[in-house]
Amino acid sequence: MTISAIIVAAGRGSRAGGVRPKQYQMLAGKAVLRHTLETFLNHGDVDQICVVINPDDTSLYEEAVEGLSLNGPVFGGETRQQSVLKGLDAVKDTDFTLIHDAARCLVSKNVISNVIKGLKAGNNAVIPTLPVTDTLKTVSTKCITGTPSREGLHRAQTPQGFQTDLITRAHQASISKSLTDDASVAEEYGVTVHVVDGDEDNIKITHMEDFKRAERILGTVTDVRTGSGFDVHAFAEGDGVTLCGVHIPHTHKLSGHSDADVAMHALTDALMGAVAAGDIGQHFPPSDAQWKGAASRVFLEKAIDLVAEAGGRVSHADVTIICEVPKIAPHTSKMRIALADIMGLDVSRISVKATTTEKLGFTGRGEGIAAQATATIMMEG
Repeated sequence: MTISAIIVAAGRGSRAGGVRPKQYQMLAGKAVLRHTLETFLNHGDVDQICVVINPDDTSLYEEAVEGLSLNGPVFGGETRQQSVLKGLDAVKDTDFTLIHDAARCLVSKNVISNVIKGLKAGNNAVIPTLPVTDTLKTVSTKCITGTPSREGLHRAQTPQGFQTDLITRAHQASISKSLTDDASVAEEYGVTVHVVDGDEDNIKITHMEDFKRAERILGTVTDVRTGSGFDVHAFAEGDGVTLCGVHIPHTHKLSGHSDADVAMHALTDALMGAVAAGDIGQHFPPSDAQWKGAASRVFLEKAIDLVAEAGGRVSHADVTIICEVPKIAPHTSKMRIALADIMGLDVSRISVKATTTEKLGFTGRGEGIAAQATATIMMEG
């Protein structure tokens, strides 16, 4: 008896916020998807794993699974059912298939084992569920319209296990229908679906708040650290400045060995400071020719890696740019988006703002730009 697992990771996960899809956002120092995959890889009864991804996410996928022993991913379709079918085609030679949402990254070996035991007992379809214990209400325009009975109601989880040929035929038969999970597909096809015990910790990452809940379940956040950074660069002859990765046309550029992104340099130092990893000059000395003209995102990405190596993840960043010219306010939204993309954070966790020194000092005289930054780091236990 052979068992495959299809990990469905082709969705966009926009409700969770963030520039990256939720399955590639960081949780306790690892991508959500990696947490999921490591559990299945470490389960002795799973013979094969197929990960279904969006082709646009290939680089994110490769980053998340680096070092794991996996076959290449399968590219999904426009709908979840199309994606599952593509996965089923890749594992068609196995007897049973577990279909699991990548965003359920806290699934336990015990839940996986419960489903497998149900399949080995002779059932064609088995899913983990939990009984509904809360009183239910129907609501319209923020008013209660009824109190339905909760008797017999269960919450469905994944992985959901099936006889491979059977669930493949069921998906093919219902490909044009909008069904919310694979058990619904099996039910539509007339298959009896059996249930086994689920787990309250087997939550699905859907909203930003779910990351906090997942951290509490993992018990990984034991302390919060803050780092600060400060940098200055003088003006030189040029046609624009780069701040937080955004080019701003100007009568001058900033002088520096790299691209002189003073704001990103300050943030890089803040991150390194939060984990006591030195400063940007130690890791990227100006005396090293390879960094001449380098994009400062290279430095920021290194700082993020150092945070992860120390067992933490970036929670928030705040950057203040200090100058008389050019005007910064029209560009702060683009700057926040640029930083969020590099850092894998929701834009709401990035602050970029500007101020002046009221014509005082070198910035007041228009001789250059200064920047200061703070970064908040959540550390693992």
